[in-house]
Amino acid sequence: MKPGVLLLKMSIYGVLMLLPALGGVRNLAEIKEIEQCWVQPPLPFCSKRCTKLHGCLKSNHTCCWTFCGNICLDNE
Repeated sequence: MKPGVLLLKMSIYGVLMLLPALGGVRNLAEIKEIEQCWVQPPLPFCSKRCTKLHGCLKSNHTCCWTFCGNICLDNE
């Protein structure tokens, strides 16, 4: 095998091995702990999902987990 072909194969293999690692690193300190909701929410609330960092877009809402996943509920 020619050295140029071998070098090309090795460089392609190296790039393909790095691609999964380039996705990024999450800062685990920013992810909030989720508590269980103390009320049984109606089904329309199941569409109000939390963000990936377990926060809510509205300031007066709290992220909590229920039977339909992590949702944002009003604090009142």
